[in-house]
Amino acid sequence: MAMNEKVARETLLVQAIEGADRQGQVLSEDDKKYASSSALELAQWQAAERRTSLTPELFLEKRSQQILKKIVERTPSFAAAIQDRKLLKWMGVALPFAALLLGACADRIGDPHRVDLLSAPLILIVAWNLLVYLGLLTGWFLPKIGRRKPAFAYVQRLGAGKANLPRKLPQALTIALISFVAEWTVISAPLTAARIKRIVHCSAALFALGAVLSLYARGILSEYRAGWESTFLGAEQVHAILTVLFWPAVALFHLHSFSAADIAALRFAEAASPAGGAIWVHLYGATLLLLVIVPRLALAAFAGWQAGKISRNFPIDLNQAYFLKLGAGTGNTAAVLRVFPYSFTLSEQRDKGLHAVAKMLLGESARVMLRPSIAYGEEPQDALQATNLGDPEITLSVALFNLSATPEKENHGAFLDYLSRGSANAVSVLIDESGYAERAGQLAGGAARLSERIAMWRQFCELHDVDVNIVNLLDPGTSRSKQEHGPSPLAGTS
Repeated sequence: MAMNEKVARETLLVQAIEGADRQGQVLSEDDKKYASSSALELAQWQAAERRTSLTPELFLEKRSQQILKKIVERTPSFAAAIQDRKLLKWMGVALPFAALLLGACADRIGDPHRVDLLSAPLILIVAWNLLVYLGLLTGWFLPKIGRRKPAFAYVQRLGAGKANLPRKLPQALTIALISFVAEWTVISAPLTAARIKRIVHCSAALFALGAVLSLYARGILSEYRAGWESTFLGAEQVHAILTVLFWPAVALFHLHSFSAADIAALRFAEAASPAGGAIWVHLYGATLLLLVIVPRLALAAFAGWQAGKISRNFPIDLNQAYFLKLGAGTGNTAAVLRVFPYSFTLSEQRDKGLHAVAKMLLGESARVMLRPSIAYGEEPQDALQATNLGDPEITLSVALFNLSATPEKENHGAFLDYLSRGSANAVSVLIDESGYAERAGQLAGGAARLSERIAMWRQFCELHDVDVNIVNLLDPGTSRSKQEHGPSPLAGTS
């Protein structure tokens, strides 16, 4: 079962709330346990009704609904703050309609009783769209150029909306909403981009359609005189331009062709018949249909298909420790935390602390699989040669580092990259601060040094695209949250 956009939004919102509500101001432990037990019952009932197996996604959906319902009952103003504002939905209607009206006015610049063969608005419509197609083709053949993420924050925020924070909202909920909007802005960017593309392509098609409809509508009520005039172009040059411009329409619809002599006779100094005007209206209409309207509608349909696909199967990494811990409540087998200490030998007390951290990460039923310590500088492929990194029974693999060590790309980084590439499931990092914190506490400015060292490790793990938690294996209850990366999976889960 996959999460759709609505369920993913609610699930991430609840994650942000539980991460921010460290003091239990919004949700008590009893609230969380009740929500989990109720969600499990509802998920089991729905799975049985549908004759499907219970999945973590279904459990998370029901649990998020239970928690949000409880919060709204206690804080009614929260309902308005989390309402999904369909800005893009309204834009998807308003902008194409406005484009249709603008297109209808585009060719009215000038004399309404004549068809200008060198009509600047109509030629610009065709030329601009051809440039757009060229850019799209370039993007497909050069992915680094064509597949960039949305560059502007205001474009990304179209998918998340602006947080509407009521004045009388608990501090934890305010922090959670700000964190959620920031995360949703990033994670929903591909969906937002697809929806924006659909709107843009649809608007372009309707703009051209408006111009075509305007041409034919005025032809019914007015008598067109077709012709051209130019200071710098002669009949031969105009004939060459129009031959290229109208070639697709003439070839596909077998419309009336024209010679250089015909073009020379259509200077506005000469009189032109209404029949001649109709021919050129058909040529322009067919050209806009073939080169603008049909391609743009096809691109809009493709973008709509992409948006629908993402919306129905929203990309959330359920291998995060937060979700893995909650997923243990679905009754599946006990979660397994596989630990790879790197240049770090655990004492008996730290080993006990590691088991406590495992329960914080993956639930009370979690068990630890502690692997032999990796020697500093040892090649990852040699150190892990006898390890099945793709073992499906492993819930979460973590690399355990000592905060006293200085992260190095060629050693710690190489080990992380190899572990991430080879593991079938999630990979995370644990940094034990116990030894460094004890030494820093005895020095002047020790707290500042500790914070700097933690920030350095977090930045290092971010560069290697792995989740990180700072833990104290001698006192697991003091494990830190990862403020730079959103709510910690160590906090507020049940």
